[in-house]
Amino acid sequence: MFLPLLLLQTGATAPVTTLTGTFRNPRLIESSGVAVSRTHRALLWTHNDSGDGPYLYATDLRGTDRGVVRVSGAEAVDWEDLALGLCPDRSGDCLYIADTGDNLQRRPSVKVYVLREPVPPSSAADTKRSAGSRVLTLRYPDGPKDVEALYVSPRDTAVYLVSKGRSGAIRLYRVDRTAWGATRPVTATLVQTLPILPDASAGRLVTGAAVRSDGGLVAIRTYTEIYFFSPGPGGRLTPTSRRVCSIAGLERLGEGIAFRDDSTLVLTSESDLLGPGTLHTARCQP
Repeated sequence: MFLPLLLLQTGATAPVTTLTGTFRNPRLIESSGVAVSRTHRALLWTHNDSGDGPYLYATDLRGTDRGVVRVSGAEAVDWEDLALGLCPDRSGDCLYIADTGDNLQRRPSVKVYVLREPVPPSSAADTKRSAGSRVLTLRYPDGPKDVEALYVSPRDTAVYLVSKGRSGAIRLYRVDRTAWGATRPVTATLVQTLPILPDASAGRLVTGAAVRSDGGLVAIRTYTEIYFFSPGPGGRLTPTSRRVCSIAGLERLGEGIAFRDDSTLVLTSESDLLGPGTLHTARCQP
């Protein structure tokens, strides 16, 4: 166990990064998750952390305010991550929203919402659109967890969730796509404990995850690092030969991550007293 942990936390390299913009929408103050549209050119979707309603914000890499979509049928207790993936019936692209934040680790169940990717708003003034959603209520087999990272594999359309590591090991959970027909809370499957040693003092707490469009590479980010894994049978993750990508000092409160293309990542951060949240692109060394 200790050797993989050691391998992942040594030999970090710095990525090639570009600050592409800051968020212009004054309502968007805590970008916690981000998704890159494959249908609408240059469009990004993001959302606030806790304290907002069930809203998705349309933007781009410059942080342009491109309007708001309300997710009907959803609540926003503590939205933590956002992923674009095949819909559960594999009929097109959907957005998956992880209402899975649980700082005190007391929520008996959490929710993931899914909605077909909306038609983007027409402008910043377009704030009245809505899109219907479905909900999946779930529990973890080992009790409540604070989870801020979600991705949907294009290989099996399962939802994967990664615990933050707030008070224990960082773990990967899986929910099969067939679970979307459940009328009662479902129990996620524990896939594995990941070889990332949580350390709050070093910013090593998981805040987001993303999967490449071909399903062959998963990126898991903390406040200060990005780790890369190859998915195998059952979604089990194996560390790749890529070194840990250090993003320490790049953002003040960075949380979101998504693949822009096969080699470029989009990173987003929350605002603070020093200014609005930022958007960066990052290319990590292979």
